[in-house]
Amino acid sequence: MSAITWDLDEPITDKRAVKEGQWVQCPACSETVFRRALEVNLMVCPKCDHHHRISGRLRVEQLVDTGTFEPINAHMAPMDPLVFTDTKPYLQRIADAQASTGENDGVQTGTAYVKGRRIMLAAMDFTFMAGSMGSVVGEKITHAIEHATDHDLPLIIVSCSGGARMQESGFSLMQMAKTSAALARFDRAGGLFISVLADPTTGGVTASFAMLGDVIIAEPRALVGFAGPRVIKQTIRQDLPDGFQTSEFLLKSGFVDRIVHRANLRTEIARLVDYAGK
Repeated sequence: MSAITWDLDEPITDKRAVKEGQWVQCPACSETVFRRALEVNLMVCPKCDHHHRISGRLRVEQLVDTGTFEPINAHMAPMDPLVFTDTKPYLQRIADAQASTGENDGVQTGTAYVKGRRIMLAAMDFTFMAGSMGSVVGEKITHAIEHATDHDLPLIIVSCSGGARMQESGFSLMQMAKTSAALARFDRAGGLFISVLADPTTGGVTASFAMLGDVIIAEPRALVGFAGPRVIKQTIRQDLPDGFQTSEFLLKSGFVDRIVHRANLRTEIARLVDYAGK
């Protein structure tokens, strides 16, 4: 899908004629963009090319062939094994996130086709508790990996996460080892894993499956890292390089294989699947 052209120099004459919420201010260039123009452009700013964060469900719609996505484990929902409370009970946070997003948890998993190539897809959802990885997210991703192993499917995981889910403590941290072990079995079976890093990919997700791809793709100017730059600067007591923890910096450092514009992701994934003979 090619990007649309939109004349942002054209003066906006009457915003009152448009319902509230139909205008979006780009966080990168501060341009006010008509929401429909942004949606047609895959939620990429037509003015500065900033890639807006999108939900896991929208990511699936953008990536796969229309009508081909078949969800797996969509019923899974988190529980509260630690009876955790911070400023509010964890169960209340879950209920609030489910009500605002319409999702059970922070990842979409299922089989689909991308330009006619059958794949296994997991798309994380930053709109659900910052895409944090709890027991359900880890379990669904592990099941997706195992399904790809059993059916010899290329595996695509789109990471977009603030890291481990603090409300689940050790249960959350265990997902790092579980997903990584499943990927090791997938690799021994000769599977192809394409890891897509979206803004942001941080914390325990970066420290586990996100950086284990056979090919690692990142969207432009995505934040990718473990700890935040402020924490790192305070720890090493040194100024950080310009653009530190952006996908462009990681590409130069060899941690990312290529940077792909959102409009080209479908084509790039299909090309990689073909190249690997999958």
